[in-house]
Amino acid sequence: MRTRKLFLAFACALSALAAQAQTQVIAHRGFWKAEGSAQNSVTALKKAAEAQVYGSEFDVQLTKDGIIVVNHDDTLGGYTIAETRYDTLKGLKLKNGEPLPTLEDYLKAGKQLPGIQLILEIKPHKTEAEEDRISAGCVRMVKEMGMEKQVEYISFSLHVCEQLAKLAPDSEIAYLNGDIAPKEVKAKGINGIDYHYKVFDKHPEWVKEAHDLGMKVNAWTVNDAKDMQRLIRLKVDYLTTDQPLEAKGLI
Repeated sequence: MRTRKLFLAFACALSALAAQAQTQVIAHRGFWKAEGSAQNSVTALKKAAEAQVYGSEFDVQLTKDGIIVVNHDDTLGGYTIAETRYDTLKGLKLKNGEPLPTLEDYLKAGKQLPGIQLILEIKPHKTEAEEDRISAGCVRMVKEMGMEKQVEYISFSLHVCEQLAKLAPDSEIAYLNGDIAPKEVKAKGINGIDYHYKVFDKHPEWVKEAHDLGMKVNAWTVNDAKDMQRLIRLKVDYLTTDQPLEAKGLI
């Protein structure tokens, strides 16, 4: 009986390790191709959760008066977000008719969906002071809402990533730009790389190098099945994609 219990425990441990090693899927700007959805909308987040993927990625920008809003482009409805007060922007609609969400709106919705990770991308801003401000604001809000374990951070700005590493050292933080090797990223206190998939065509060795350093590896934005399969064989940890259901079907 004792031997059987030990065997079952060992089998469960192996299963858990296999699941952990398996490539997982992140919906790029949420599952925005689903009916009634739109990029970076709360609906896109909810649809990603319904699709049972690992995470839903979204982008944040800082308004002129310091409100953090969820939007990919630095303009919306003819307004430049960084130069416009939130009162002017809040009435603007996304393509599915939803109002422009704030980070607070998005986190509140995400907290009701504990089965999905929120992959928070801080867009580069014009000055380091602005990047410091939005980085601190994001981390503070996540902590106030008790969502440190559910929110992961990414950015094309190395400065933002370095600030996040100081402000939230226990969080998952990944650099997006793809221009430096994993060991250089790790040396800056950043624990992940999230590079365009073509970077890994040029540097496939970076996946193992990152893993050997204890780092996570994500590839974006992977929409072709052949590219997905190649990256899965490389053993990347995550695929960020506009085709989350198709990606899930390959894993």
